[in-house]
Amino acid sequence: MPFDAPLYWNTKIILAKIEASYGVDATPTGADNALLVKNVSLSPMEGADVSRDLEKPWLGADETIPNELHVKFTFDVELAPSGTAGIAPAWGPLLRGCGVAETITADTSVVYNPVGPAHESLTFYVWIANTQHKIVGTRGDATIKADAQGIPVISYAFQGLFVTPAEAARVVPDLSAWQKPLIATTANTPTFTIDGTDFILRSFSLKLGNQIENRFLINSESVLITDRSDAIESQIQAVPLTTLNPYALAAAQTKQALQLVHGKTAGAIATLDVPSAQIQRPAGLENQQNIAEWKLGHVPLPVAGNDQWTLTLT
Repeated sequence: MPFDAPLYWNTKIILAKIEASYGVDATPTGADNALLVKNVSLSPMEGADVSRDLEKPWLGADETIPNELHVKFTFDVELAPSGTAGIAPAWGPLLRGCGVAETITADTSVVYNPVGPAHESLTFYVWIANTQHKIVGTRGDATIKADAQGIPVISYAFQGLFVTPAEAARVVPDLSAWQKPLIATTANTPTFTIDGTDFILRSFSLKLGNQIENRFLINSESVLITDRSDAIESQIQAVPLTTLNPYALAAAQTKQALQLVHGKTAGAIATLDVPSAQIQRPAGLENQQNIAEWKLGHVPLPVAGNDQWTLTLT
């Protein structure tokens, strides 16, 4: 390759696979583990530079030594189930790498819910041109988003252990498992309810709120999920207080169930259930086309533990 040949950003190939042992390269393949993503950001050598702080007989800068090396990797994935009930979607391993369990019932459903503290980890391979970035021991956070007239997505923010990039032969990614998404519309997103009552929805997001910690010690270097603080934000069309009074509910610390359903046909339906969500103080009134809308915050709370939300694909 000529010395001045650019590395084109849009040549990315991205693979991900669950690790059998933490931090051990899971060797993902183009045939089985290719990702279809967008809005990629890659910071391949995060960390710190430790100054040697040497006493010298002259003025000048000190040498530094890089430490706590890790990788930050963010991207979005379209929220589209596999197309077949009981078959996990191609993005399933990504949620599993965010402290989420995957339960498959053959021919029926795939269910995701938060778990802890035994969290799975991922190995990523990322090619930009022929430069291959490997990321091992990766765990992250995720936000499920659905905005009216937009494509629902899951936004991921991963951190993993640094591996020195190298030139490597590119693989051929098989993206056939990835399905075409549906726009969030009245027809495609038939249900948004609070306490069983339908509301007109502009936007919705569920952030897992994972606390990601780099723990670099002698004889142990890892990226851990050490805590979780799930949070929901929604923006709905305001209604009479006799229908929903968010001010009184917030003052009383009331808990209510939320449900969001996206999809129409078997194998392509995603249902997000939050059985016990505390409504927080409304963030204020929004003027949208001269119509009042509420921005609401909800705190998903466990009922029996690790059940503050479920994402069911049917």
